[in-house]
Amino acid sequence: MTFPETVKTTLWDIIDEMSLSISSFANNPDKDFLRRRKLDFKKMMRLIISMESGSMNHELLKFFNYDFSAPTSSAFYQQRSKLSVSAFRHLLREFNIKFPLEKFRNKYYLIACDGSEFNIARNPKDADTFHEPNGKSASGFNMIHTISLYEICSKRYLDLEVQPGRRKNEFQAICNLMDRYSYGGHPIVVADRGFSSYNVFAHAIENQIDFMIRAKDLNVQRFLAVNSLPDKLDTTVELILTRTQSKKKHKHPEKGARYRYICKNIAFDYLDPNDISDEYCLKLRIVRFEVADGIFENIITSLSKEDFTSDDIKYCYNLRWGIETFFRDLKHTIEAIHFHSKKTEFVTLELWSRLILYDFCSIIILYVPIQHKARKYEYQVNFSFAMKICFYFLRGIAPPNIESLISKYILPIRLKRNYARQHRVQKPISFSYRFV
Repeated sequence: MTFPETVKTTLWDIIDEMSLSISSFANNPDKDFLRRRKLDFKKMMRLIISMESGSMNHELLKFFNYDFSAPTSSAFYQQRSKLSVSAFRHLLREFNIKFPLEKFRNKYYLIACDGSEFNIARNPKDADTFHEPNGKSASGFNMIHTISLYEICSKRYLDLEVQPGRRKNEFQAICNLMDRYSYGGHPIVVADRGFSSYNVFAHAIENQIDFMIRAKDLNVQRFLAVNSLPDKLDTTVELILTRTQSKKKHKHPEKGARYRYICKNIAFDYLDPNDISDEYCLKLRIVRFEVADGIFENIITSLSKEDFTSDDIKYCYNLRWGIETFFRDLKHTIEAIHFHSKKTEFVTLELWSRLILYDFCSIIILYVPIQHKARKYEYQVNFSFAMKICFYFLRGIAPPNIESLISKYILPIRLKRNYARQHRVQKPISFSYRFV
């Protein structure tokens, strides 16, 4: 059995094992998936993972090899409503565990955390996701917001948090992700400045997760209690967080400069809300370095100077930018923007299925060797095209020996190329008039 066949068999075997305890993955354990149906639990899981962008009836016909007895889209929708998100979350975790993650320096998991937005079918009645018309959209739009964990060295998604676009809270999302992290090892969460908060730092420390989080100059100035920052900085601060501004209620008045007040409207989960005298000690390392002429970045981290120098932190944080490319592959190559539902809960199921499909492809692609020749550039697999091949292999269409086929399509690695981000208004992909 070839390696891609092993990966495929492993994925289906996990679904088979899950089918033996369906009650753990159904919305109504006492009655869901108990009767024999054409679309049972195993077929539903396989179908949702392997769907393309076609209409639902077309996807069903393809899945059942254009058999006359293929179920209708109505039957699919009824069965889909029985599936819990926990089924896909469990499948993703178990599948990743079967194929160990790559480690940075043979010790650390470098985990990028970032958010992305997905437009869904327009529904003005859904107040949680609908955005009123503005200068970019004349009719308004519905949107959901996702926060995901992505292991950089292995190029795999680990977890996902989905929030309504109008009620998104990135601080709470990353805290939830770190609270349920279950891959062990020595994880390092690398995140942008939108995640810089005392609560996030505390959740990471309490869950024994290291972090590198970018911060604004103003936030760093508040941490250090200074009016300006030097061009280069590498220092450690020990802060005492409290809900009271009264110095008389501080337990250590001699350390007055270290106290930081958190008002009651700001979330912090490790201070007793009923005891304003409660305190929480937080130790942070702040690193500042130059990334371009006159441009500086601040990184707040829990890593020690002995383990990671300032240059090490600069290098690791730079790796985080690759997640933007991974989001592109997820949305367009894996077709995560082509939804087969209007409801947020069912869109969430499809997003989870796209993560599983992405990881399936990534595991196979990284196994494919590339011949090194005397060329101007080093070469790598065309990740987008390789994903298409792996996807059809999952559906049983591609040839069994897909390693050779993938290695045929390669691209040069051109480092230090920068492009301006293009801001575009993306409309949801309509599924009412699909012909493919």
